[in-house]
Amino acid sequence: MPADQLQEKYTCQSVLSVKQWDSPGLVSIKATRDAGFNFVPGQFARIGLRSDDAQTEPDLWRAYSMVSHPDDDYLEFFSVTVPDGQFSPKLAALQENDKLWIEKAPFGFLTLERFLPAKALWLVSTGTGLSAYLPMLRDAATWQHFEKVIIVHGVRTARELAYRQTLEQLAQTNPQFIYLPVTSREPWPNDGQAACRVTTAYVEGLLQRVTGQPLTAEDARIMLCGNPEMVTEMRGLLQEQGFAASRRGNPGTLAVENYW
Repeated sequence: MPADQLQEKYTCQSVLSVKQWDSPGLVSIKATRDAGFNFVPGQFARIGLRSDDAQTEPDLWRAYSMVSHPDDDYLEFFSVTVPDGQFSPKLAALQENDKLWIEKAPFGFLTLERFLPAKALWLVSTGTGLSAYLPMLRDAATWQHFEKVIIVHGVRTARELAYRQTLEQLAQTNPQFIYLPVTSREPWPNDGQAACRVTTAYVEGLLQRVTGQPLTAEDARIMLCGNPEMVTEMRGLLQEQGFAASRRGNPGTLAVENYW
């Protein structure tokens, strides 16, 4: 495809800042935002990079959810670096003022528009799947449509709990919000529960007991975002309990996104 036609699909942006988190390989990138790029919390963008300096156009593309809110004048992305990957090491190596490319159209349907209001909104994630939920917490409609909002963030160790301070501060100041970090290789950092995976915590009723919130299709809406194994297993377990995705315009109680 000619370069002028390719450029109609994306814009060139500049890196504003790079944050390396405590756990090696976790990084957040802030970049400039084109005035015409509009999205809904929960959607993702396709980011482009050049495989080498000889390339005149981006030839490597990956999808990342926006951590930033639609009202921000920048875009923020959260990434885990795969050491032998083609893309993520290049993304993590970016520095201030470096270039990256953003496709003009956002993607994804992991948005609150899929749900009717309910007593509780459960936002369940593993790893960098947390990204999709962070802008939802800054959206007024989230707090208007749900009496309680619970974020469950599954990681291996507490060092991997990026954005933990932000979420803990929100939990302390907003009685509608519950933050539950779940660690699979060490006791849970906030509650001292024995190490276990998110799916195990659901099956054993830990998620419900620790938060004090029921998790039923009648009272709750739930989103899953992260490791495909977690998403697949949790979706099956939830469907057995009556949770269902939206169908033909009928709002559902379950929405999923593989984030890998």
